[in-house]
Amino acid sequence: MSVNITKLAKACVATAALIAGVGATAQSANAQMTDCDYRGKLAERYCDMNRDMVADLPLDESEWTDPDTLIFSYVPVEDPAIYKETFQPLMEHLEEVTGKDIRFFSAQSYAAQIEALRSGRLHVAGLSTGSTPFGVNIAGFNPFAIMGTDEGEYGYKMQVITPADSDIESIQDLNGKTVAHTEQASNSGNQAPRALLESQFGIVPGEDYEVTYSGGHDRSILGVANGDYAAAPIASSVLDRMAERGAVDLDDIRIIHESQSFPTTSFGHAHNLHPRLALLIQKAFYTFEFEGTSLGKEFSDVDGFLPITYKNNWQVIRTIQEQNEVEYTTDNISG
Repeated sequence: MSVNITKLAKACVATAALIAGVGATAQSANAQMTDCDYRGKLAERYCDMNRDMVADLPLDESEWTDPDTLIFSYVPVEDPAIYKETFQPLMEHLEEVTGKDIRFFSAQSYAAQIEALRSGRLHVAGLSTGSTPFGVNIAGFNPFAIMGTDEGEYGYKMQVITPADSDIESIQDLNGKTVAHTEQASNSGNQAPRALLESQFGIVPGEDYEVTYSGGHDRSILGVANGDYAAAPIASSVLDRMAERGAVDLDDIRIIHESQSFPTTSFGHAHNLHPRLALLIQKAFYTFEFEGTSLGKEFSDVDGFLPITYKNNWQVIRTIQEQNEVEYTTDNISG
C-alpha cells in the first residue's frame, strides 16, 4: 500500500475515532430532537443531518448493533462459490482486526443483497456500481472503500459486445435487434446504456432495440459468446476477469463500443453498526495487503482499497440515474 493511501486511511480512522468519542455528547445535545430535519433521497427510516448523502448513525445508542458474527457479501455477478474462496483472505483479516466471526453471504441478486442490508441481516458488503445508490438510499449502506492502484486510479468501462462473427459493426446496427441488459440497477449493464446510447448515438434501448434481461454480466457475456444474444452492454472488469480465468474466449467476442471510466464496486457497512466496530471494519480494509493472496490474483490490476465517499465518487452514477429518472425503490433494483 502506498504512503498516501496509508495516510488517508489513518486520517479516516482518527477522525472517526474522534466522532465516536463525542458521540455521547452529541446524542445528549440532540435528545429532544424527535424529527429528522433532512434526509435527501434516503428512505424515511434514515436521516442525513450532515448532508453527506448517506444515512447517519442513529442518535439512540439502543439502535446500534454490535453482532458477534459479521455477514459479508460481494456483488452477485458470477459463481458465488468462486468469490467466497477469493475473498477468504480478506474475511480472515476482518476477523483478526475486528475480533468477530465472519461469514460469507452468497446473494443471488442485487435485490437480495440490498434487502439483506435493509433488514439487518448483512453487515459488510461490496455493491455493484449501479446498485450502490439503491443500497445507500433504501438500505442505509455506507460506502467507504473501492479497489484501486497505489497511484489512486480506479474504475471500469461499459463495453458493448457482439459475437465475433456478427454483422453488427456499430451501435446504430443494434436497431431492430434483441440486446441483453443485465439487471435494472446495474450501471454498465443497464443504466449507462439507457442514458448514453441515446445521447451519443441516437439509439434508444427498449425502442430502437428490444431489451431482454440476462440476470448478470457473466450471463450476458456467455450468452453473446455462444450466439444467444445479438449484443450486450457489460462491465469491462467482469469480461477481463472471466477471460483471465478461461471462463470465456475473447476470440468469440467483439467490442463495438467502450465508454468513459466509472467507479467500480463500492465496499461499505451498515449505517447502524457500533462506531468502534465500523472503525475496525474500515481499518481492516485499508490495511489489507492484496499481494500474494487469492484476492490479489483475481483483481490483479489493483493494489489495495482506497478511501472514497459516496457524495463525491458516485456523482457521475447519480447523474446517469437522474437522467434515466430512476426512483430508488425495491421494485427498480432488478429486471
